[in-house]
Amino acid sequence: MRTIKNIHKAEYRPIADLITYSPMPTRSVRRIDPFLFLNHHGPQKYEPGNNGLPFGPHPHRGMETVTFILEGDIAHKDSGGNDSVIESGGVQWMTAGSGLIHSEVSSEKFKTEGGPLEILQLWVNLPARLKMTKPEYRGLKKEEIPQLSTDDDKVKAQVISGELNGTKGAFNTLTEVHLSTLFFKPEGVFKTEVPVTHNILCYVIKGEIKVNGEIIQALHLAEFNNDDKNLRLEALSESVVLFGHAEPFNEPVVAQGPFVMNTMEEINQAYEDYHQGKMGDPNH
Repeated sequence: MRTIKNIHKAEYRPIADLITYSPMPTRSVRRIDPFLFLNHHGPQKYEPGNNGLPFGPHPHRGMETVTFILEGDIAHKDSGGNDSVIESGGVQWMTAGSGLIHSEVSSEKFKTEGGPLEILQLWVNLPARLKMTKPEYRGLKKEEIPQLSTDDDKVKAQVISGELNGTKGAFNTLTEVHLSTLFFKPEGVFKTEVPVTHNILCYVIKGEIKVNGEIIQALHLAEFNNDDKNLRLEALSESVVLFGHAEPFNEPVVAQGPFVMNTMEEINQAYEDYHQGKMGDPNH
């Protein structure tokens, strides 16, 4: 069985009235190559007449954002002309590539009516050869994402990208990134094989799971050794886990604000291009 190297606690970093936990980067883990950044917003309940999410127009370059809507919704708009509202159970995948401007706010309906909200956003790096690829966006509803059921229905998986135990994910990706959301009933066991060269992303959103005798509680990120292909996750209570794996790029990472490149020169160029309007119209 693959073993755990470290367990990292997410740091509490609220954004205005939005409850936010940051599993990565923190003081104890910078990134798990090629996974760069993970924010966990909520769970919380918004009252009717709220202001919704605070992520107005902002640029990105050199990476991809994957947004998991567990509760609530996100209205996405970008300078490439994409415009969608994705609700609970849906996922948005945006390839920033050479650069675009997007906003992630709550729908008018959510702001009027309120309701529960819980959202995760993951940043996935792009290798140097793909940093300046054409930007793309795709938002999928819950019913458009393949599901996998195992262990007598005690474990259900939403297969987002790559492949999981024979089920192909909903999104075709530029790099071989495998991502799934796992939903466990108490005592549910999930087994899979991960290439030894791949780094694993395993974040417990809710509940607690056991791996090789070690317990990973909610709001904790597990960092694994690359020592075995077999992985076994066992839920000690009802649990939800963000699970993924990918081949590391092993390239220099220079991240500043919303841009992730390989050199400081490229970061400076990104800011210059943004200010010159080369990433599109901030008003979309």
